[in-house]
Amino acid sequence: MSETWTKMTASDLGRAIDRGKIDPVDLTDMFFAEIKANAFRDTIYARLTETRAKAEAEAASKRASDKTRRSLLDGIPISWKDLFDTAGTATESGSALLKGRTPDRDAVVLENASHKGLICLGKTHQTELAFSGLGVNPVTATPPNSVSHELAPGGSSSGAAVSTALGLAAAGIGSDTGGSVRIPSAWNNLVGLKTTSGLLSLEGVVPLCAKFDTVGPLCRSVEDASQLLAAMGGLPPADLKNPTVKGKRFAIPRAVGLENCEDPIIAAFENAVDALRKAGALIEDIDTPEVAGAFELAPCLFTAEAYATWGETIEKNPDVMFEGVRNRFLSGKQYSAAEYIRAWHQLDAYRDQFAKRTASFDAVLLPTCAMIPPNAIRLIDDADYFQTYNLEALKKTRIGNLMGSCGLTLPTSTDHVGISILGKPFGENALLRLGAAVEPLFRQ
Repeated sequence: MSETWTKMTASDLGRAIDRGKIDPVDLTDMFFAEIKANAFRDTIYARLTETRAKAEAEAASKRASDKTRRSLLDGIPISWKDLFDTAGTATESGSALLKGRTPDRDAVVLENASHKGLICLGKTHQTELAFSGLGVNPVTATPPNSVSHELAPGGSSSGAAVSTALGLAAAGIGSDTGGSVRIPSAWNNLVGLKTTSGLLSLEGVVPLCAKFDTVGPLCRSVEDASQLLAAMGGLPPADLKNPTVKGKRFAIPRAVGLENCEDPIIAAFENAVDALRKAGALIEDIDTPEVAGAFELAPCLFTAEAYATWGETIEKNPDVMFEGVRNRFLSGKQYSAAEYIRAWHQLDAYRDQFAKRTASFDAVLLPTCAMIPPNAIRLIDDADYFQTYNLEALKKTRIGNLMGSCGLTLPTSTDHVGISILGKPFGENALLRLGAAVEPLFRQ
């Protein structure tokens, strides 16, 4: 039975609880048993919150018995990235710089999810201070890629993805500043939702670049993404009934979207495009010079804010950080306040141009990542290899962050390859409805 439960979507588990087929206490006990039996448990989970989880499961079980469940996901155990404050449990954002940091209250999104009945299994490993798309962390731990253990898991929400993909949580919650939900989701064959900046509260979330930081789920289905978003934001879930792609218009920014993509990525993407066309979607290639312009601003925009947030702390104790991540932070020191402000003014103009160019489309379509995950050990041992792959890994996902879009990555039939659809700012409900229609097509 436990093997079946570990492969079910969070939403299907919720329906089974509603029908009396699964008890939240049994489900939670099963997940802890699976975690403790897994050889990689200590590289996936930084800390377990077993006492809390069991109390939450008991309460969820009583609500199920009393027919007073608070949501479809009431009684569902999930994992949380180690940058979400968890009352009484160390929250260190994968960094020795924050060792022992223990908040006295939950992050707002965790508080909201708990109120809807979700159960907190524990905190998952991540890239240091969330500043890399690769997911390797020699300071705390590097989770294995769930498909090929020697490969990078994707980051920075590495443990969130792997805990879900290996059946050690029904879903994981991560953050996305430049791709940190979508890359690990793609590389571990999951669905990942990047929300619009400002949609979900960042209170109690360890910051990286607050103007880009977002919260989002890594999960097994678009329905799960919708339900988790609703729980974290106190929102109604999107209406996913009878979705269709027929007549929907997709834009492909082919010049920037497919540039430098490896062959398996291009093949999976073209298969997805063919499947959409056969299902009645309308697809058009577009030029997006504003995206190319925004790429030139990205080094200033991301690293200057990251350095402003963490530079002084890092410089007091630089040797405790992995060199590849530390150097990314310190590179932000070179930019002046005037350069940073001018860059934001220019980015706002580019966002306006992109919004006008894509206004008549339902979504923008592109590969989630240009490459298959590289070898994890080599990323740690070879500084040049790390730098090259980190920048390339983030290039496609960063389009969504720079343009202010919401974004959804969906798995394909090719391992490690996801296809992304970008929606309009605060257009999550429309994006999720479209994603529900697209989801089965991409898996063919």
